[in-house]
Amino acid sequence: MSYDRLTHPLVREDGVLRRASWDEALDAAARGFLRNIARHGPDSFAMLSCARSTNEMNYVGQKFTRVVVGTNNVDSCNRTCHAPSVAGLSAVFGSGGGTSSYQEVEDTDVIIMWGSAARNAHPIFFHHVLKAIHKGARMFAVDPRRTGTAQWADRWLGLNVGTDIPLAHAIAREIIHERLHNETFIRRATTGFEEFAEQVEPWTLSVAEQVTGVPKEAIRELAHAYARADRAQLCWTLGITEHHNATDNVRALINLALLTGHVGRYGSGLSPLRGQNNVQGGGDMGAIPNRLPGFQDILDPEIRQRFENAWQVPIQPRYGLNLTQMLEAMAEGELTTCYLIGENPVQSEADSLACVKRLSMLDHLVVQDIFLTKTAQMADVVLPASAAWCESEGTFTNSERRVQRVRKALDPPGEARDDIWIMCEIARRMGHDWHYDGAQEVWDELRRLSPAHTGMTYRRLEEHQGIQWPCPSEDAIEPPYLHGRLWKEDPGPRAPFAVLEHSPPVDLLDEEYPFRLTTGRRLDSYNTGVQSSGFASPLRRGETIELCPEDAAQLGLARGEEVRISSRRGTVVAPVHIDPALRPGLVFMTMHFPDEVDTNALTIEATCPIAGTAEFKAAAVRIEKVS
Repeated sequence: MSYDRLTHPLVREDGVLRRASWDEALDAAARGFLRNIARHGPDSFAMLSCARSTNEMNYVGQKFTRVVVGTNNVDSCNRTCHAPSVAGLSAVFGSGGGTSSYQEVEDTDVIIMWGSAARNAHPIFFHHVLKAIHKGARMFAVDPRRTGTAQWADRWLGLNVGTDIPLAHAIAREIIHERLHNETFIRRATTGFEEFAEQVEPWTLSVAEQVTGVPKEAIRELAHAYARADRAQLCWTLGITEHHNATDNVRALINLALLTGHVGRYGSGLSPLRGQNNVQGGGDMGAIPNRLPGFQDILDPEIRQRFENAWQVPIQPRYGLNLTQMLEAMAEGELTTCYLIGENPVQSEADSLACVKRLSMLDHLVVQDIFLTKTAQMADVVLPASAAWCESEGTFTNSERRVQRVRKALDPPGEARDDIWIMCEIARRMGHDWHYDGAQEVWDELRRLSPAHTGMTYRRLEEHQGIQWPCPSEDAIEPPYLHGRLWKEDPGPRAPFAVLEHSPPVDLLDEEYPFRLTTGRRLDSYNTGVQSSGFASPLRRGETIELCPEDAAQLGLARGEEVRISSRRGTVVAPVHIDPALRPGLVFMTMHFPDEVDTNALTIEATCPIAGTAEFKAAAVRIEKVS
């Protein structure tokens, strides 16, 4: 399916979306919100903000939710990918951003790419990795598949899906037993080392080999290389975070950095690689249910008072619902209206059939987007936005916490309007006289409220070609890495080790469902395919199920042959692609072509209790020929 740009508003009438004027559509959107808030209270409303849109748009979106509606029920696709990274890093260091800059990756000695097919999913970042390799850095790839990233590695550790914690524990135990841990750093800057060391003690190299499938020689080599390196970077993506115990996975990797002192120094750090252009920025701007802009805790009364003084409204002193909780609340009838901006949960959420059912239970759904997605097709009101990358003014924040200016180059098609203008018009219809004279006015309001962004004027951002937060004043020049305080004699709050238990995937393999399906991304496509699948690609067209030559031979399957893939939740049909990068029992699919093959009809909704991220990486499936 090829999606065409939305060029005019749509309103549902007699079950059908029809063209409408802007006034009619905005009135309908506001009227539906007001009606549901009056009937069920402000917590019956939720917003999903857009991680592909600007910081300024996300700031206004979360402000709309908290000021105009009066709830903290706001979230974004960060929940689907890196909420566990934010939760884990925040619990240890107090902030949820990656600790290092891209330049540091080029200047490091050892790089561990854990659960990250960066060559395909983060090709720009991977250029920095290649530069480091050419300079002599060693690279280890930890991934169930021998991905294109792993092909560049000195050593590939092909672990069984869902055994990241046992592998991390075995690495830690080897480091401790060989006395390679940084005792000075641990004593001065951390807490809980003794309990952690006791926890990892049973995870010998032999035990870990049996559980993870990784040869003990490879575990030992990685442990010694990482611990002995002067500088080392540990990078991860969704192979770590899209599990039911995802925050624990992240904490297991952070434990390794604390054990060796590979954090808080130039060239050593922890880097969660973001998959969309402004996942980091959306969270920084407060488009999450537990933080105000600048990643400030909403439960802190002094912080809340500062925002209440600026916005002239009270802010609820409790966390709102995250995306996973929103869907649960829809099923219970507690959430009755949603405002979705640039999000397509019908095709991006685990167990997508359940998601469709829950969205269909809403009394009022407003979707603001640049395409008529499958989610937008369910809406009561559809608002066409000018949010394509070349149509917006504002800023983005990338994985290294660098805020960069973007400028409008093209006018949007048809009647499409700016996101901020749309939200201000709805706010005005709901009793709030909002107006912003451009993105810079929004950004300056944000700077007054967020200490991490105070010094980032548009002028400075342009002069420096982007600035990393924190930037507390207009003359501030901060180091490119975070948490340097940990190396001082008085490091302030200490970083705690986490004591973690191994928890295997929820969706168990058995005779009926003997294959482990893991999902991911490919280089030539993007997310749910709305922005990429309508274009011809010289690399790949359409979805396939990838399996190893041994499994294909056992099932009697040839390349291109159609098979039926079934899980305990749904069934899809896809052609076979044989890939020697996979091991027996492991199969791979993406969510890039859900109009033809809805992969998320197979995935399980089991979620991390801390971060709310679903276990996209570990579904149990069976494969049958289509006669």
